[in-house]
Amino acid sequence: MPDMSVTLGRLRLANPILVASGTFGYAREMIGLVDFSKLGGIIPKTVTRVARAGNPPPRTVETASGMLNAIGLDNDGIEHFISHHLPYLATLPTAIIANIAGKTEAEFTEMAEMLAGVKGIVAVELNLSCPNVAGGHDFATDPKVTAAIVSSVRRVCPFPIIAKLTPNVTNVVPIAQAAADAGADAVSLINTFVGMAIDWRKRRAVLGNKTGGLSGPAIKPLALRIVWQVSRAVRVPIIGVGGISTIDDVMEFLVAGASAVQLGTVNFFDPTASMRIVEALPGAVASLGATSVREIVGTVAG
Repeated sequence: MPDMSVTLGRLRLANPILVASGTFGYAREMIGLVDFSKLGGIIPKTVTRVARAGNPPPRTVETASGMLNAIGLDNDGIEHFISHHLPYLATLPTAIIANIAGKTEAEFTEMAEMLAGVKGIVAVELNLSCPNVAGGHDFATDPKVTAAIVSSVRRVCPFPIIAKLTPNVTNVVPIAQAAADAGADAVSLINTFVGMAIDWRKRRAVLGNKTGGLSGPAIKPLALRIVWQVSRAVRVPIIGVGGISTIDDVMEFLVAGASAVQLGTVNFFDPTASMRIVEALPGAVASLGATSVREIVGTVAG
């Protein structure tokens, strides 16, 4: 049996299969469908400094090989997360990685400092790249801003830091480099692509927010390319995200350069997919003659 453990900077996980923020709720929703002990980790829904109502409906729409969502970070705020959701999450037999989003650098820092003193989480993922927040900013479009937020959070938070970056730029490499230089333990590549759906008969946008984030199998080739590019240019562990729904998808991301992966949209249409993938992973790794999952990371030819 190959060794499935992975290391992302200061973060060590039992295996590389994570479930993505915003697609798994706060884990309670998946009781009876998923054996949490088999996952490498859970990333609960993004939380903000204060409660948010999110965007007006409709908030989701199915597209060819994917979906658009414009939820708008609907949540009850970080204080509610710490008092209500975290006590339950802390009881689960897997790693919990909190995901936070702020309107400013100061908000990111304040939330990270609030989490610094709590038990039950092993790392913090910074949502620097939500593309569908009304009045929000996609911080990860600017290397300097990305570096400033990561550096500020690193100063106040003892947990490993993961920067979740956007694909909605010309080149992700300098932004990933900025995050790494500022002290990020890993980067998540990628968040959703900005997209749109239109009802031509009514001559209006389908989503209440007009635009939303495209996810699902449609974006996998683009996410795979970005993981490959960053892995060749930046010395930082990568968590691959984008259209992953099968063991073949997982293996493609690993050999492209990702040390771990997140399953996202698949949780909506096939919530037990993570269990089949976890079970299939050791055999897939062994089929390459490897004795650990770490041996195959970034081994794609060329």
